[in-house]
Amino acid sequence: MALAHRLSEISESQTIAMSKLSRELQQQGHDIVNLTLGEPDFVTPDHIRMAAKKAIDEGYTHYTPIAGYADLRKAIVEKFKRENNLDFTTEQIVVSTGAKQSIANVILCIINPGDEVIVPTPYWVSYSQIIILAGGIPVYVDAGIDTNFKITPAQLQAAITPRTKCFIFSSPCNPSGTVYSRDELQALAKVFTNHPEVYVISDEIYEHIRTQAEHYSIASFSEIKNQVIVVNGVSKAYAMTGWRIGYIGAPLEIAKACDKIQGQFTSGTSSISQKAAVAALNSTPQQMMPMLSAFAIRRKLMHENLSDIPNLKVNNPEGAFYFFPDVSYFFGKSADGKTISSAEDLTMYLLADAKVSVVTGEAFGNGNCIRLSFATSDHLIVEACERIKNSLAKLV
Repeated sequence: MALAHRLSEISESQTIAMSKLSRELQQQGHDIVNLTLGEPDFVTPDHIRMAAKKAIDEGYTHYTPIAGYADLRKAIVEKFKRENNLDFTTEQIVVSTGAKQSIANVILCIINPGDEVIVPTPYWVSYSQIIILAGGIPVYVDAGIDTNFKITPAQLQAAITPRTKCFIFSSPCNPSGTVYSRDELQALAKVFTNHPEVYVISDEIYEHIRTQAEHYSIASFSEIKNQVIVVNGVSKAYAMTGWRIGYIGAPLEIAKACDKIQGQFTSGTSSISQKAAVAALNSTPQQMMPMLSAFAIRRKLMHENLSDIPNLKVNNPEGAFYFFPDVSYFFGKSADGKTISSAEDLTMYLLADAKVSVVTGEAFGNGNCIRLSFATSDHLIVEACERIKNSLAKLV
């Protein structure tokens, strides 16, 4: 009995794989500090959980509209206008079971076999795999730590060919924490004005988790708005990863196509989660400040501690909750008869020696780096960095 060929064309998510390995080691009694998953360690705020309980009591236990409840789609429209100055109608909104499904819906709707999708590196692990599943060809545009992991308009222009169908990126970025400024986005948008046949998928799931850097959506430039699909969700900013609610704001024909695709895969997402998401999106900024302030403190703490590690090249991310340091200095170094030849080797060495779990940058398209999440407690951040420092000092 043979499985489908497509399974051999994609790889397992390395963030999930490393997190799974960490849990297994912890269950065996090992003292592992897990810095792999991008998940807030906070509980969903009370007012959101109360909205879910109210929905249960009111009997919201039936199938939901494929694109989402009307009140949730209205709340998303109002959020886009209030926070991003973007004008959508409720018909342009599709709610899905997480932003990952939102992205998959869009890719499946616009990509034919052989179409090229431009992907700046580093990128979130699932972008490339979803593109490949759709029969598309990822075209990677490299950006390293020296440019704060940002591509230039010239790089973008050079990557566009007659087969280019789409461009996908995130700002704030997973894994680098990069936030494109308004001027930088406008420069990229100018390139797309000359290529109206190219769609832009803008993943803005980390929109609220940032330092003083302002968040701008590339959809805010009117000259390309009809090319842009904005992806967002409630998982990160509202500590709602388990509720599985993502959404898009898109040109009407894209929204209708995603509704059609989703109708054959999952139909509408959880009724209770949707009612909770309405409460989340209608939250006041003050209700979310304790969590966001904690992330700001943790970012500063991790930056200070990583910067104290010799030969680790670290920038200071402006958004998301990750650091993506360059570890290439340690390639070719050895300890206890083990030579480090790659970022993946280094992650396994740190897991074994430091008992700290991180993710190789190869999973994100940059083999010189590793990703560390600071969505954990202050004392574990300090402990993890100290362990990493001691382990790296053994490599000679």
